[in-house]
Amino acid sequence: MHKENINENYMKECLELAKKGEGAVSPNPLVGSIVLDKDGNVVGKGCHEKYGQAHAEINALNQAGNKAEGGTIYVSLEPCSHHGKTPPCIDRIIKEKIKTLVVGMTDPNPLVSGEGIKKAKNAGIEVIENILATECEKTNEIFIKNITAKKPFIAVKTASTIDGKIATSTGSSKWITSEAAREEVQRLRNKYDAIITGSNTIIADNPSLTCRQQGGKNPVRVIIDSQLRTPANSKVYNDDGTSIIIATSENIDKNKLKIYPEYINIIKCPLNYDNKIDLEYLVEKLYAQEIFSILIESGGKLNGAFLKYNLIDKVYFFIAPKIIGDNTSISSFEGFKIENINESKEFKFGEVKNFPPDIMIEGYLK
Repeated sequence: MHKENINENYMKECLELAKKGEGAVSPNPLVGSIVLDKDGNVVGKGCHEKYGQAHAEINALNQAGNKAEGGTIYVSLEPCSHHGKTPPCIDRIIKEKIKTLVVGMTDPNPLVSGEGIKKAKNAGIEVIENILATECEKTNEIFIKNITAKKPFIAVKTASTIDGKIATSTGSSKWITSEAAREEVQRLRNKYDAIITGSNTIIADNPSLTCRQQGGKNPVRVIIDSQLRTPANSKVYNDDGTSIIIATSENIDKNKLKIYPEYINIIKCPLNYDNKIDLEYLVEKLYAQEIFSILIESGGKLNGAFLKYNLIDKVYFFIAPKIIGDNTSISSFEGFKIENINESKEFKFGEVKNFPPDIMIEGYLK
């Protein structure tokens, strides 16, 4: 097997290791690492398991022990070169006398951004860069958005029929997609810091919005309710130790707030010209509260509002092989009108996954 293929195969495994940290390492990146000894045998594997704990390279090197000397280390993201919650990983790599460093992508963090690679080269380590860089960047799309734009990464999850309907005209929607597709949604809830929905969804469906994946964590629950119409005994407001936020109007009657438990956080937001919550203001406030990634699970109107103001980075389109056909049924995105097809909101399709009989298509807003 060619060396290039060997490098790619090990990097693919690094990316699978990295994903084990989903839901536990935010705001840090997802990173996986593999160590080979001087004879090319795997002697250590690791990932960044939890924020504040050892990075992937350190876990892999600890497993390798003294077998790492003269060997190769693979890492999906450039090793850090600065002191944060932990010491610089590149210093440990140099100390272990690693011969070759294989890197998936350069760290976009200005505190690193090539310095780890530079330090390795200065120490006489052979560095091979940009192995499966595109795949590595996708794995850390949330981290990259946070670092480069100082904003949260925002995704929408929709479950629709082939003709783009998320419910019939009577509101019937359980269940459009299969159990396998719904299990994938639980994985997504574990991955994102927060989940946003609107008052209409709470009133209509009374969802819990918890993560039911084994070993998963509940995302922060954010309910957009400008007029405080949602009942205080809604499941979403249950005190299960998860942070709960209501985003409401800055002019809301204080007496209305009194019906909600004290453990619920309130963010008072200005209203925009159509008397709806200013979503850009809300997103900024959430980022200031260290919410770095958001999954929107809501109806067509709130989905449409986020899309209208170009606040979406990504959509998970779960599509069932069904057709409703009724033009009064509810669409995935509503609330704005496009008359010229060339002015449509456009997406670039990404990965496609099968959850028989359904599919899921990732789409990135252009």
